[in-house]
Amino acid sequence: MKQTQFDDLHPKVVLGVAAHPDDLDFMAAGTMAKFARDGADVYYLILTDGGSGTEDRSMTPKKLQQIRQAEQRSAGKVLGLKDVFFGDYPDGALENSRDVKRDVVRTIRTVRPDVVVSIDPSVLYSADNGFVNHPDHRAAGQAALDAVFPLARDHMAFPELLEEGYEPHKTKTILLMNINKNNFAVDVSEVLPLKFKALAEHASQIPNLDVIKKRFTERAAAMGKQHGYAYAEAFMRIDLP
Repeated sequence: MKQTQFDDLHPKVVLGVAAHPDDLDFMAAGTMAKFARDGADVYYLILTDGGSGTEDRSMTPKKLQQIRQAEQRSAGKVLGLKDVFFGDYPDGALENSRDVKRDVVRTIRTVRPDVVVSIDPSVLYSADNGFVNHPDHRAAGQAALDAVFPLARDHMAFPELLEEGYEPHKTKTILLMNINKNNFAVDVSEVLPLKFKALAEHASQIPNLDVIKKRFTERAAAMGKQHGYAYAEAFMRIDLP
């Protein structure tokens, strides 16, 4: 898809919202590293406890939660994140509930991002890529969209947050990770090695990093070719008035 004419992004604050540790790193780690390198404060909000993503039958949910949170924090250090926030919703059962939306709104009103990066909830599957989108991903993406517009903006949404001192905030831009289509790309040519270094920290989820590196290098090259870069990560971009 040809890139729509957008202004370049130079955010001061970026918030990534996703369901599981590693979600953002697979699809947007290069972008996050570039934003951080260029001086932005970059934060992640991971909504679930990450306690279900394993085929190891000797693993306990509690132990896996601890492992995956530690992996995400380590990956965040590689990318230059300012901080990582974790929710405690059960992995595999995330819903776009009022409580989830309240938590996203609270975080938005706390860090006050120029850009929110999340998962496009409209993506159900990609037959070309042999991919079915996890229901947690869709719930996280929809909660992020709902939180950005209109809930974080409106002072009458979640009055309890206003009473606690969380003032409304208007996010300017949303970047949605979408495997099927895109209208905006970020040149990650100089930071692509950081993406793979961050993914290497997710050892519980990535038993063979070489396979992942090959797949995502090819994808970044294909996206780059579409948009005039050597390597790129691509998104559906929405600029809000």
